[in-house]
Formats: sequence, C-alpha cells, structure tokens
Amino acid sequence: MSRPVQIAVLHFAHETVTFLKNDTTLDDFIYPGSPARGEALLSFDPKYFMGGFVKMAREFDGVELVGIESPLWPKTYMGSGWVTEEAFETLVGKMIAELKAAGPFDGVYLCLHGAMAVRGVPRPEAELARRVREIVGPKALIAATFDLHGNEDEEFLKHADMGFAVKYFPHYDGYLQGERAARTLIRAIKGDYKPAHTTLKVPIITATVVMWTGASPWMDLIQRALVWEAREVDVYVNVFFGFPFADVPDVGMTIQVLTNDNPALASEIAEDIAGFAWRQREALLTSTRIHTIEDGVVLAKQAVADGQTPVVLADHSDRSGSATWLLKEIIAQDLSNTLIATIADAATTAKLKAQGAKAGDAFDMEVGGVVDESAGRPMRIQGTILKAVEGRGQFWVCVQFGRDNLLILSTFLVQVMEPQALQPLVPDLDTFKVIVIKSRVHFRRGFHDNGFAKTILLVEPTEPFLGTMRLDALPYRNVDLKKFYPYGDPAFPK
Repeated sequence: MSRPVQIAVLHFAHETVTFLKNDTTLDDFIYPGSPARGEALLSFDPKYFMGGFVKMAREFDGVELVGIESPLWPKTYMGSGWVTEEAFETLVGKMIAELKAAGPFDGVYLCLHGAMAVRGVPRPEAELARRVREIVGPKALIAATFDLHGNEDEEFLKHADMGFAVKYFPHYDGYLQGERAARTLIRAIKGDYKPAHTTLKVPIITATVVMWTGASPWMDLIQRALVWEAREVDVYVNVFFGFPFADVPDVGMTIQVLTNDNPALASEIAEDIAGFAWRQREALLTSTRIHTIEDGVVLAKQAVADGQTPVVLADHSDRSGSATWLLKEIIAQDLSNTLIATIADAATTAKLKAQGAKAGDAFDMEVGGVVDESAGRPMRIQGTILKAVEGRGQFWVCVQFGRDNLLILSTFLVQVMEPQALQPLVPDLDTFKVIVIKSRVHFRRGFHDNGFAKTILLVEPTEPFLGTMRLDALPYRNVDLKKFYPYGDPAFPK
C-alpha cells in the first residue's frame, strides 16, 4: 500500500453477573482515566490484549493506530449486574461518532471481553461489531480479542472478520493473543490473509470455578486446540468456555476456528474440538472439588497444624465481594493469623473516609452483607485500624481483630490474583498462615502455579447463591438449562 495503514482501536469490556441487583451504569464507566483515547487508550493495559496488539502493530512499517475514545473496565469491575441501555448507547454512540469522524480506516481492532450483558441488547459485542461495520464499510477488516469466558456464537463473525481468545485460565496469554490479532489483521489488510471461519456451539454449561486449565481435562481440551494450531499453518482455534452467570441467549461453550481461506479445514477442526469436549463432558464438570465453608475452615485449621502453610481459602461463589459467610465461620472457629482480602462494603468505607479514619483508631462496626441475599448478614468486627488509604479508585481500610487476624475492607469487589497485589497494604504478608480471598481460578497464577501456597481450598456456602456450581438454582429468564448438559439431554454428535 502506498499510504499508511490506518487502524482504529476501540475498547469495551465487562464480565456481567446479571443476577446481581446493582446495574452497571454510565457513571461506573466514567472515572479519572476512563474513557480514554489516543495514546492513553493504547498504553492503558501494557501486559494484556492492548499491550500485545500495540507492540506488534508498531513493528510493521507504515501502520498508524488511532485510539478511539473508549470506556475502560467499570470501577465496579465484575461486582455489578446488567449494563444499562443508557450506558451502552451513550458510550457506543460516542465511539461510533468518533470512528466516523476520524476515518476512513483500513482496519479496526476491538479489545473486548465477550461476556458483557446489556439490558435490551442480546449480543452486545456483536452489536458493536455491526455498528462498526456500518461505518467502516465492507472492505475494512475487523479483528477482536476475547476472554475465554466470552458468550459468543456465530453472530459476531457475521460482522467482524476474526477473533482471538485467550486459551489459559488463569489468562496468561492475553499479550500473545493481542499480538496475533495485530499480525493477522495487518496481513489481511495487505492481502496476505483471507479469513475463513467456523463457529460451533457445544451444549455444555458449568460454573467458571471448575475451568482451571492447569489440570485435566480442561488442560487436555486446550492442548488439542494447540496441537491443531501447531500442525496447520495460519490456523487459530478459540475455545470459549462460556460465562454462565450472564443470563443471555449465547451462553455455553463455543468453538471458533479461523483459517487462511480454508473453510473446509475450519469446519474439520471445529468438529474435532467440539466432539472431544462433548466426550469429556462429565469429567469437565467434576474435575474440581468444592468444600462447604464450614469444612473448608476445618481443613484450613488442620493444614496449619500440619505445617502446610500458607493456606488459601478461596470463596469462589461471592460475586458481589460483600459476602460474610466465610468471615462468620472464621470467627466461629477462632481461626488465627488469617488475612481476609477483602470484604467489599461501599457504605462503610465511605463513612470511614468521611470520618477521616486513620491508623490507630478503634474499630467497632458491622461490615459486609446487605447488598443481596447471597452476601449474608453484616458481621460486627471489633479491633484497631492499621491503615486507611485511598488508591486504585477505592478506599481501603485494614482492621486488626481477633487473634492476629487482619480484615481488609474495600469499596468494590476485589479479586486478588497475586500476593504482590497486597503488599502496599500488607507488607508483612508472610506473617499470615491463612489468606482468604474472593476468587475462582485467577488466584492460581500467584498462589499456586508458582508454588507460593502449600494448601488451596475452594469453598462456597451451602445455599446455592450467585456464583454457585448449581446453576439450576439461578433465576434464568433468557436461558433454558434443559438445552445444556448436565441439566438436560441435548443431542450432539459423539
């Protein structure tokens, strides 16, 4: 091409838990730094999708990236429900208007998650791609990156040309998939890659906590996709595990295969991967052991007695971050040297901030609970404030209580993925024998895969609350669970 290749870059991501009562509003996407445009957008996430895409794209001569004003993740992170129609229409409207004004473009990169749920918009990522296509026209190429928990079907690729999803959970390969998206998009723009793809739904639905790719059979499923990518040139395989806590029509497992002008090969690979997943369906759903909260605390105490510390107690089912079930049991069983990170309580942290809370102050307040039934009842904590600071969009309060226990209060849900994330608040992390977090699998990157924790226990309340393994207890309106294994007997090729 005689002129520079112009690529527009957009971002819109959320993993929506539609069963939470607090909607994700326009205000949740607007905070210092968000929305972002230009270089601020292109540099906001240097180690993940965006970083990989920008780095690779800029290795090509004659490529110009234009960062279209886009919202970053909402300040509530994943601790909020349906994205409101106002938020979606306002933000997308601005993105599309700027895309139109700044064009024409040879290509567009959409940095997405895939499990956003918007009131009144059944497939928001596909709808965004459709609106982008209307502006850039049929000749421009559109590429996207996705989380493997995306809820996607064939609709997205009716409007876009290619997608690249992470393969590992925890998501170690976001940067790599960003690189792939940039390289393949630019090749396609220059005529060296002609996207041909197949999308195939597999009627399996399950909770995200079992989807750890560090063990079989989820590891085997991903390895099969990697083998296909290794043995065939220019092949990319997406295995969407799906996100069941979004009550949307395209939930469940999806296989996508992208090839260079070889639709027959794409179909062959998709059928192979889908068939393998279906044959392994029982093992996929029973590979992870979940304990009751009471049993989990008992086992944690035994691990401490046996010297198998540090222990990680992970409440995988708490989607609001406000649940107190595990905190209550820790107090009931008199667990000591325990760090609870965190209990989300916007009202309490706001009150403490207004009061000018500081280190050394006495603490005697109820915390957590309230936001919905799954959060349980508030728990009264008496102790001493060790730290009260503002940072990363939240007000953090560290309270020492009981027998050398430390509770961290946050404004919103926090999913602690690595011990280092706690060091600004807890520099002496090695003094704790038990670390309590609200996480499903992501925490394994910093607590398991590197050998940090000697014992890992996944727990959930007896009641089937929002993040439960028992999906049939959730009030779906847009999903018929009988069409999915294990809740029905769907017909599918063996």
